[in-house]
Amino acid sequence: MYTLHPGYRLWKQRQIHVYERDQKSPTINPELTDCFNLDMDVLALVGRGGHVPKQCQQLRLAPDHASPHHIILIADPQLVDPHTYPGRPWPLSTITRHHTDYYMRKSFTLVQNSLDPQTVLFLGDLFDGGREWLPPGVSGSDPRWKNYGEDYWVKEYKRFGNIFFNQWLRRAREGRHLNHQKLLAELPGNHDLGLGGGIKIPVRRRFNAFFGDGNRVDIIGNHTFLMLDTVSLSAKGQFDPATGRQGAIDGKGSDHAIWGPAEEFLDSVKAEKSRVIDRAVRMQNDEVENDLLFHEVLDIGDPLVKKSVHTASSFDGHIPSILLTHVPLYRARDTACGPLRERSPPSKQPSENGEYLEKDAQNAIRVEFGFQYQNVLTPEISREIIDKIGDIEFAFSGDDHDYCEVVHRDYKSSRGGIREITVKAFSWAMGVRRPGFLLLSLWNPLNESDQMKAQKSGDPKINTASQHHQTIQTNLCLLPNQLSIFIRYASFLGITLFALFIRAIKMTNEKNHNRSGIYSNGRILPLTAESKSETSPPPTVSIQHQAQSNGLAVRSKAGRTRAASPYSFPSTIADGPRRNYSGIDLHDDPLDERWGRGRSYMEDDDHPKRKNTVEPRRVRIGREFRKSFFLVGVPVGAWWIFLVSRF
Repeated sequence: MYTLHPGYRLWKQRQIHVYERDQKSPTINPELTDCFNLDMDVLALVGRGGHVPKQCQQLRLAPDHASPHHIILIADPQLVDPHTYPGRPWPLSTITRHHTDYYMRKSFTLVQNSLDPQTVLFLGDLFDGGREWLPPGVSGSDPRWKNYGEDYWVKEYKRFGNIFFNQWLRRAREGRHLNHQKLLAELPGNHDLGLGGGIKIPVRRRFNAFFGDGNRVDIIGNHTFLMLDTVSLSAKGQFDPATGRQGAIDGKGSDHAIWGPAEEFLDSVKAEKSRVIDRAVRMQNDEVENDLLFHEVLDIGDPLVKKSVHTASSFDGHIPSILLTHVPLYRARDTACGPLRERSPPSKQPSENGEYLEKDAQNAIRVEFGFQYQNVLTPEISREIIDKIGDIEFAFSGDDHDYCEVVHRDYKSSRGGIREITVKAFSWAMGVRRPGFLLLSLWNPLNESDQMKAQKSGDPKINTASQHHQTIQTNLCLLPNQLSIFIRYASFLGITLFALFIRAIKMTNEKNHNRSGIYSNGRILPLTAESKSETSPPPTVSIQHQAQSNGLAVRSKAGRTRAASPYSFPSTIADGPRRNYSGIDLHDDPLDERWGRGRSYMEDDDHPKRKNTVEPRRVRIGREFRKSFFLVGVPVGAWWIFLVSRF
């Protein structure tokens, strides 16, 4: 049976002592790791959290007693897919896709919870490569996307629904406007279908089947909203590759199937608008929703048949018309967009009265076109839209990804010009540092009770006696700057790693290492006279003096006889002679073979079979750094995952 080596027992006790001392030693500085844990947790909370800007929560167009209808306009979510960054390698592409989805889902949830809008409208470009994921039997012009088809598009549709539809439905069930809530995403963009002659009919048919027809009229908040599929209408008058000539604005070419439905909608839009207005007024007055139809057989030439065609509304009130289009209306070159444009702010400061230049090339949307894109509509199509719809007061568009506000004074309008706002992109991956959305507040009372209350309020902005009172208020709401959050993360991570590295160096320097009781040559106790110079032996106390003070007799050395043990250590009594153990092999440790230890903790530097037991300093630094990083990273990572899982 093996007996424990006395040196091994002493070494084990010493290690326990060192461990207990280091746990209480200020050189470990556990407060440092706790401090970094707290700072990283706070940083994660700030970065993962969010809030809607205060100016978006304080829109009050109506008097205090009323509740205006709030609408959220979202433009260009453009879900990141292989078409967005075709050359971006994995896993960066996957991380970008995941985080943009998370950013939009979190932002949309916060908007729903904070503003509680009754209506959400999308202005096109729901996908980025939607036009490239072709149905079966349809050939594309770019061979890079031949492996992406109908199944991939359906997956992208489900992904869009998970970001927006599911969040909206959950809020709608809890909201207070359950009977008046709408989410409309029918309006297509050039990334959804293509542009003009580049649109493929099966692609548009699929989009309409899942989202709805892009040409429609809705009464929302006593305002008429007209959605128009302008990406399809742009095929009218466009260069026709089949004929090799420019199509006439009133003619029919080979691409008539593309722009035909939008043209037919424009031809009948006034009658459709009147029918929808009458229906909405009846519903507000608790009347029959639709016209009563009598079951009679009439001749085609009977006057009653012609009379039944709805051409004009019987309602004589004021219901403003608002145009929704993906591509902005035409404007003259260098038309300034205003001070809220992020990528290209005004080139000059405003004048004394606060007005900016009307012509500013730096601050304008560039009037240009290219493959499957067009920054603005053509002048002919823009004029046709305005003339056929009639009195348009506001227009909202997307496509540009940045904010732009202009007043089209060249177009007929009861307000002296059409005010058009191009809404910022909702995704942080669309070239703007601060994504955003547009909040509309609508207040246009139609029934007598609301009109009387509005007149009693005395507010000139809501004076219903005027035919052109202000009924709509807009506000740009900005979302967090995700790039700055990433920079903040990276900066603090770098500072944390640097501080932990400095701490690891400090913890493993020679002074602190010797303080733990281990000599620079790796020994626990001094074995030779040379070791005396490294440290002083502990102070000795006279045993005889202690014994005499207690009234006890001390036995002399001659009276103490004991067989010498081959494992005895040199005497550490200061006045005793130093014994020589050179004839004893201190390395003959029976535990070496039993436990496979492979080295002794009491070896000499010149022993031919042993090496120095001191680890290199870089190894100790690396071990200490990994330990500290683990203590900081695990709780912070767990806290980050908890925050992410909340949305």
